Amino acid sequence: MPVLITGVAGFIGSHIAKVLLARGETVIGVDNLNDYYDVALKEARLAQFEGEKGFVFHKLDIADKEAMLSLAGQYPDIDRVVHLAAQAGVRYSLENPYAYIHCNISGQLVVLETCRLLPKLKHLVYASSSSVYGGNTKLPFSVEDRVDDPVSLYAATKKSAELITASYAHLYRLPATGLRFFTVYGPWGRPDMALYIFTQKILAGEPIPVFNQGNMKRDFTYIDDIVAGTLGCLGHPPPDDGGPAPHRVYNLGNNHSEPLMKLIETLETALGKKAEIHFESMQPGDVKETSADIEASIRDFGFKPTTSIEEGVPRFVEWYRDYHGI
Repeated sequence: MPVLITGVAGFIGSHIAKVLLARGETVIGVDNLNDYYDVALKEARLAQFEGEKGFVFHKLDIADKEAMLSLAGQYPDIDRVVHLAAQAGVRYSLENPYAYIHCNISGQLVVLETCRLLPKLKHLVYASSSSVYGGNTKLPFSVEDRVDDPVSLYAATKKSAELITASYAHLYRLPATGLRFFTVYGPWGRPDMALYIFTQKILAGEPIPVFNQGNMKRDFTYIDDIVAGTLGCLGHPPPDDGGPAPHRVYNLGNNHSEPLMKLIETLETALGKKAEIHFESMQPGDVKETSADIEASIRDFGFKPTTSIEEGVPRFVEWYRDYHGI
C-alpha cells in the first residue's frame, strides 16, 4: 500500500522516503518547494529519487484543499500518512507570522480532512516540535508536562496542530500520532539550522553568531535516529478500543542534552579549522535548554537513538563538503 509523505523535499521527509523506497514501498510525495530556504537544495533531495520505481511526486501546497482532496481520490489505497510539511523556524515566525498560520494550522486541517477520505488509512504520523515545551524549566521534557506557555508563534502553531488532530482522532476515530522532534541534524540538513550556518561561516572565515553568550544546551538528534523512530512509530498506530481518542504524542530526541559550545568544538575538529565566535544575547522566542524524556517512545515502539554528536557532526561535514564541492 502507498505511503503519503508531505514535505517530501524537506530534510526529514526526503530521508524517510529514501528508506521506504529501499524497502520496496510506494511513496506518494507532496511538497510546494517554497523558498523559505534554497529551493536548489530541495530539488537536489528530490533528484535522488529520479527513476526510482515506486516514487510519485506532486508539487502542491498542503493548505490547498481542492488539490489535497483530489489527491486522496487519486490514490484511495494510501494506508499511511507521514505529515512533515510545515513552516519551520522560530525566528522567521517573527518576520512572517501569516506563513505559520497558513501552513501549520490551515495545512494541518486540510491534511486531516484528506485522511478522512482515505478508506484504508491505518495511521497518520505528523511532525510536532520540542518548541511546544516553551518556557518549561523542568528537565527532561516529558509528554506528560503541561505545554501552555509557548514562547514563539511557531511553538503555538505546533501545539495547535496537536489539539486539532486530537479532536479529529476523537470525532472520526482517526489513528494519529504527533512526534515532537528535538534539534534534528545530519546530511541534507536545513540551511537555517545552526550546524549548517556555523559550517558555512567557519569555512568562509566569517564569525559565527552564538546566542545567549553560548550558554545554551540542545538535545541534538541525528537524522538516522529520527527516521528509525518515525518509521517505528508509523508501524504502531494507537489502538482504538472505543475509549479515549486514538491519538498519542511522543518525544523523539537523543536523550542527551549537549552544550552548544561542545557542538562548536566538535565541528571545529571535523572541519580542522577554528571558529571566530561573535557572542550575542538571547533571541526572542528562543529557549536556553532542551532535553527529551523518551521513555514512552522506547516502550511503545522501540525507539533507540545511537548517534552521538562526535559521530554525527563529521558525517554532516563530509556531506556538506561533497554537496558544495569543497
